[in-house]
Amino acid sequence: MTTAPARTDLYPTRGVGEVTTPRQDPVVWSKPEAAGPIDPVGLGGFERDGFLSVEQLISPDEVALYRAELERLITDPVIRADERSIIEPKSQDVRSVFEIHRISEIFAGLVRDERVVGRARQILGSDVYVHQSRINVKPGFGASGFYWHSDFETWHAEDGLPNMRTVSVSIALTENFDTNGGLMIIPGSHKTFLGCAGETPADNYKQSLKMQGAGTPSNEALSSMADAAGIKLFTGKAGSATWFDCNCMHGSGDNITPYPRSNVFIVFNSVENTAVDPFAAPSPRPSFIGARDFTPVR
Repeated sequence: MTTAPARTDLYPTRGVGEVTTPRQDPVVWSKPEAAGPIDPVGLGGFERDGFLSVEQLISPDEVALYRAELERLITDPVIRADERSIIEPKSQDVRSVFEIHRISEIFAGLVRDERVVGRARQILGSDVYVHQSRINVKPGFGASGFYWHSDFETWHAEDGLPNMRTVSVSIALTENFDTNGGLMIIPGSHKTFLGCAGETPADNYKQSLKMQGAGTPSNEALSSMADAAGIKLFTGKAGSATWFDCNCMHGSGDNITPYPRSNVFIVFNSVENTAVDPFAAPSPRPSFIGARDFTPVR
């Protein structure tokens, strides 16, 4: 009997202990001379730090359009009852709605917008598809945060993305103050993969989308990263955007201010890096969280 050859796992994780692996993939996949909306300075900063901020990606009128659509979605009882909606454990408010580019033609238009998808193609050096999309809602007075993690660690372990050829964009629909639970990234953390300790429970996504458990780094590892490079907190007006590499160590705090923080979150993956069987989970997560339709964005 012939057995299939073992596949190569470039980024082992979810084992008996934490393990660090130097990044095996480029950060910027396109050639330096490739045309695109990001200038060479911006690409250089993305390569170095793992992120790129755009002060005003969309106009105030567009912000108003997308905020109205967000409000429509989170107040629709049919959407709330859909499995793609994640509910805050304490307040029972809607925390996130996934696969918004399929639920809403308005957000589908944003995904196809060249200001958005063009930057993804430039960074990843290929056509791209949407691995994940969602709206995040952080109302004031107690909305919970997202604990420190690398998205790629989860996407590799539970969705089966083989390589670090994925980029996310967070587009602010409300102002991001330094007090209302904004995105934090450890600069340069995308250059090293931190494989986390512990096995992946069955149907882990049902818990992790409300509160991260499996796939979280130790306090010691986080302290070492932060001591070496500091922590960048992102602030900005509604309409601003932050692009960040899939392996950036990032998180956000609770929002106990009166001021909400809502954003659109889109994950683009290269069509040359499509998902295979998970590397450290019993089965893939549902397709509304980790897509299995690899149709390029046009």
